Amino acid sequence: MCGIAGILDLKGNPVSAVVVRAMAATIAHRGPDGEGFFTDREIGLGHRRLAVIDTSAAGHQPMITPDGRHVLVYSGEVYNYAELRLELQALGHQFRSRSDTEVVLAALAEWGVPALDRFNGMFAFAWWDRTQRELVLARDRYGTKPLYLAVAGNGLVFGTEVKALLASKRVRAAMDVEGLVEYFTFQNFLSERTLFEGVRMLPAGTYLRVQAGASVGPPVRYWDFHFGNDEVLADEREELDELDRLFRQAVGRHLVSDVPLGTYLSGGVDSGSITAVAAGQLPHMRSFTVGFDLHSASGIEIAFDERQRAEHMSYLFGTEHYEMVLKAGDLERVMPRLVWHLEEPRVGQSYPNFYAAQLASKFITVVLAGTGGDETFAGYPWRYYRAVASEGFDAYVDDYFDFWQRLVPAEATASLFRPVEAAAKAVSPRELFADVLTGQRSDLESTEDFINQSLYFEAKTFLHGLLVVEDKLSMAHGLETRVPFLDNDLVDFALQVPVRRKVGNLEDVVRLNENEPGPKSERFYDRTRDGKLILRKVMERYVPKEVTERNKQGFSAPDASWFRGESIDYVRRLLFEGSPRIYEYLDRPTVEGLVTDHLEGRANRRLLIWSLVFVEQWCRTFLS
Repeated sequence: MCGIAGILDLKGNPVSAVVVRAMAATIAHRGPDGEGFFTDREIGLGHRRLAVIDTSAAGHQPMITPDGRHVLVYSGEVYNYAELRLELQALGHQFRSRSDTEVVLAALAEWGVPALDRFNGMFAFAWWDRTQRELVLARDRYGTKPLYLAVAGNGLVFGTEVKALLASKRVRAAMDVEGLVEYFTFQNFLSERTLFEGVRMLPAGTYLRVQAGASVGPPVRYWDFHFGNDEVLADEREELDELDRLFRQAVGRHLVSDVPLGTYLSGGVDSGSITAVAAGQLPHMRSFTVGFDLHSASGIEIAFDERQRAEHMSYLFGTEHYEMVLKAGDLERVMPRLVWHLEEPRVGQSYPNFYAAQLASKFITVVLAGTGGDETFAGYPWRYYRAVASEGFDAYVDDYFDFWQRLVPAEATASLFRPVEAAAKAVSPRELFADVLTGQRSDLESTEDFINQSLYFEAKTFLHGLLVVEDKLSMAHGLETRVPFLDNDLVDFALQVPVRRKVGNLEDVVRLNENEPGPKSERFYDRTRDGKLILRKVMERYVPKEVTERNKQGFSAPDASWFRGESIDYVRRLLFEGSPRIYEYLDRPTVEGLVTDHLEGRANRRLLIWSLVFVEQWCRTFLS
């Protein structure tokens, strides 16, 4: 897993080893098992190691090829490294370790950038060619591992966390106002922007090649999602068997580890199926669940605690099971640490994930999670159906864009950004939204075309946000999270499955309020019983039928109730009292009015309150 950091001085000046060490020190939590550094005139590379495969000193980084030409710092796991190793050995490469890092380095030395197409796994790396004086930065297909960069102080500064860039002293922490507008429009970043001015995230599925002494150009895309409507196999039974084979293969690949491994286990089909297969292949599997105290919950939130369901599946699969219960005060307690580690908010409240990783890290070093199944097999049909009646691409963009403005009512948007009105006008959220969709754009003639367009958007944005959050909050505890549903072969299969095999009732359009907490699909399922149809059929082989037929429920705390109850004083203290920093960028009367609507029960603004609380704490944490 690990963490990386580095500087390429674009003017050819020597990079200080002391600075590179300082950058790596800020992300020591990502790699508690060792550190390493490399400097060579204008390049400096730093590494923090979390030893997972080949924990010996032979896996130390930065790693250098025997001829001294190629240098690599790498974060992640490439699960098909054993097959690649055999292929490279046949070409004459010799290996001194059992690590996947050495295989990745040899593959890059042998095949160059095209080696990216061969890697099945999660990664972010910096590869330096000492002969060509060339640096390549790259991320995996889906963006499972983050990589930030900034051009500042005549240098390209990069790292797996923003705090490493700040430690270089070439990057100063300042609010990117246009990024703030983007976030408060979508509760996510659709572009490369972050909340930090001048800091960008290298897009998933891209690489950046920079020649020493040259300017920094745009990233190059080497892979993208493409959802189609192809017949994978004509016979349904054969199709189900093939999906079953690929799923078992994916889980098996993700079990390769020289350190203790376990799974997150909720009451749902994805984590349950992963746990079932993993427990069948490894003895003494551990599983972990976070639940919620519901004494003050009301309405739909009273169903949020999945501990009983998880306990039942733990019993079925024979796991060693651990649980943790969160209460209203846990949000306030964790926010300073959460903001420091997460650095930028994305896709909903995420502090339960922090506690889940904290629990798991006490027992294991690697955990399997169910992320990715919903986004590739269509687990949110009530969202896709929002725009199936649009007339053409432009109308589709308008309809789906309106839906994904998650935080602020349209009539309040203009007043919200009044303090930064000029910057807000420079941002075109609709254009950002449309730009995401161009990679999948089709003629949108059928209902299936519209849904595939929506699947593409969510894979590029919502899934990416989930992965960034999962990485940051697990690595805060020196824990590696793996996501079997994003195995390359399994994803390639999922992309080809026709929409009608994933969702049914394509003519039914059910509109739900995305701010509504909990199992938002409750009313949807009353009419359609929809979503992940082919996956649910296969997973019946591993989990009870009542699990595969259970309504979709996200991993959320009952914050809608807590923000009106035990946490109301915390919200008021942070957002209403004194001079909160957030009002340098947002209009105070507008914010206070929207928040009061929630506190007094007139509207559900739980997502907005979470975002406001996070950004206020972010200002206090990072801005001087």
